[in-house]
Amino acid sequence: MRLATGLSLVVLGSGAVGHAVMTGVDTGIERVDPFKDMKNRPQAGHGLNLLLVGTDGRDRISKEEKREYRLGGAPCHCTDTVMLVHLSADRERASVVSLPRDSYAELPAHRDQSTGKEHGPHPVKLNAAYAEGGPQLTVRTVENMTRVKIDHYLEVDFTGFMKTVDAMGGVQICTAKPLHDRSTGLDLLPGTHRLTGGQALQYVRSRHVDGAADLGRMQRQQRFVAALLQQAAGSGVLLNPVKFKQVSSTLLGSVRADPGFGSEQMLALGQAMRGFAPSSSEFASVPIGNPSYPVKGIGSTVKWDEPKAAKLFEALREDRPLATAADPAGPAGPAGSAGAAGAANGRSGQPAVPVDVPPQQIRIQVENGTRIDGLGGRVDAALRATGFDTTGTPQSGTGRAVRRTVIAYDPRWDRSARTVSTALPGSELRAVPGQGRTVRVIAGTDYRTVVPVRAEDPYTGRFGVVTGDQVVCGGGSAQSS
Repeated sequence: MRLATGLSLVVLGSGAVGHAVMTGVDTGIERVDPFKDMKNRPQAGHGLNLLLVGTDGRDRISKEEKREYRLGGAPCHCTDTVMLVHLSADRERASVVSLPRDSYAELPAHRDQSTGKEHGPHPVKLNAAYAEGGPQLTVRTVENMTRVKIDHYLEVDFTGFMKTVDAMGGVQICTAKPLHDRSTGLDLLPGTHRLTGGQALQYVRSRHVDGAADLGRMQRQQRFVAALLQQAAGSGVLLNPVKFKQVSSTLLGSVRADPGFGSEQMLALGQAMRGFAPSSSEFASVPIGNPSYPVKGIGSTVKWDEPKAAKLFEALREDRPLATAADPAGPAGPAGSAGAAGAANGRSGQPAVPVDVPPQQIRIQVENGTRIDGLGGRVDAALRATGFDTTGTPQSGTGRAVRRTVIAYDPRWDRSARTVSTALPGSELRAVPGQGRTVRVIAGTDYRTVVPVRAEDPYTGRFGVVTGDQVVCGGGSAQSS
């Protein structure tokens, strides 16, 4: 095994041999030049910036796939997803910024690629830039809005997305709550799942899972990208020349890319990502000032918080980590947040399990239900170390001998109770109407430990920044969905 790994590193690490392995990968790449004749572009910064665009492309999907993955309706000649990806100059960090497709944007003067009509500057939703002027107008618009110079352009449609995920062997995601969307057919129970290409498409397209609509969908897309990076770095794809070429060929054969992006760039990215851990990636969404900004003739748009957005993109231009630029306290945030869960994780050696309600929002009164001296104090301390808001004054037992730990809760706070039960596996949930928001934990003789938990939507600081290790699955066996 050591010999095979060493040979793989040599193959991908040595320039001549690595290029030989990647021979032929460029064949079949559909090219587009989004930078042709562009003027007055932003000044180049440090690192590498890619604009990753997801387009509809349902006209390339088979009838069976359309039916299975709910891809009916006419194809939309527009962008479904827009992400700005920054790879640091030292190749040790990837920063991904999601740009809402309904963002208020002002298009520069251009010629409509469909009608040939000349247009002056006018307001639109960001995804309409592609419909009016294709990749070039999309790049121009994003550069004007962010003042970040784009180095490469990658455009992936539904088919390319599914093929790439399948070539990776599927991607593992986890959820703390059920995810159902009748429009896409997404139907996931709480837990860990390994998604195929078609299932992954349902996951990243779903907008009707909760009231967060597109903003919630962007969070799921970020989780998916984090999981995809973890899969690439941790599954041996980057160390196996044959597998790496297979994945690269599938991706590049299913995308549209600028003339400067091909096998050499894929090889360079593969080499850079060999040392990546989940914490090497960070994800942010553009700070929103008004999520329902009305524009005559267009409807409701998403208006950015311009001062905060300017600071976010300044950090990208200067090649600084977004987490530290976003918040002086860093991604750890307040006590009991994702940072506190990470600290608990480090102490226990167990991966933190994602939950629906942040533990710092849950008030707990611990009671010792046994004759074991000090048990209540140990349970209280363990829950508090994991981030729960315990009273710090556990109540003494009343001479009982409770065997199974009980979580007594008011049904109005059932989501909080489920979070506590995740931290205390094997415990019994007992509804007590009228108890109030404080959850009561009656420690039984079966108590062994508290499992570290973290909020599925962790504290994100000023820019909504999370690192990959905060949003990928913490462990456990995957189940096929």
